[in-house]
Amino acid sequence: MISTQAWADARRLWDYHQMGHTLRPCSVAIGLGSHDMGVADTAVDLYELGMAPLLVFTGATSPTTRDRMPRGEAVHYRERALERGVPASAVLVEPHARNTGENINFSKTVLEKAGVRVSSVLLISKPYEERRAYATARKLWPEVEIVSASSPMTFNEYVDSLQDARLVIDMLVGALQRLLIYPEEGFMISQPVPDDVLHAYERLRHEGFISRLLPTSAGTASGTP
Repeated sequence: MISTQAWADARRLWDYHQMGHTLRPCSVAIGLGSHDMGVADTAVDLYELGMAPLLVFTGATSPTTRDRMPRGEAVHYRERALERGVPASAVLVEPHARNTGENINFSKTVLEKAGVRVSSVLLISKPYEERRAYATARKLWPEVEIVSASSPMTFNEYVDSLQDARLVIDMLVGALQRLLIYPEEGFMISQPVPDDVLHAYERLRHEGFISRLLPTSAGTASGTP
């Protein structure tokens, strides 16, 4: 059973992970590969709204996508976009990235080779990965404006879509841990984390939502210096 406090803490982390950016037209939309086909659908939705003239899908496979997306996350995303009517000329694929940093760096290279001038990026991720993706992109591609986007879902809707509440909370906790430790490793810019979010994170860790945590020192993992 998941306690009432754990549900409240998970919602607090969910809200923090969302950037709350106002969508606006950008030079390109980049969809970050994952198990979530909603990233591709959101990219297509925004393309149809005129938010970007070009889509880039980035991602190889991972242990969680190898069976569902054997041709690679970016390739399967492209296929979804073409099925929905996006012209092939409006879709680029980056099929090698295996983490968020590579998603950004390799997509940048693909766009440079294609001769696409980029001043702004509509960065599309899973809902709980918005802040992590934003912080990574700002570190690795500081000269462009980053506008974060994801499927417009509530926390409850996302849990229902995966049918695994514990996994979702584990992923929320894991994503926050990375926001705490990755800036020190040079992987992303530092983001201020409010005390109430840190306290919610600590309570969830103590409740056992730890399957997506990275092995690290206890102090760093808990968000203290």
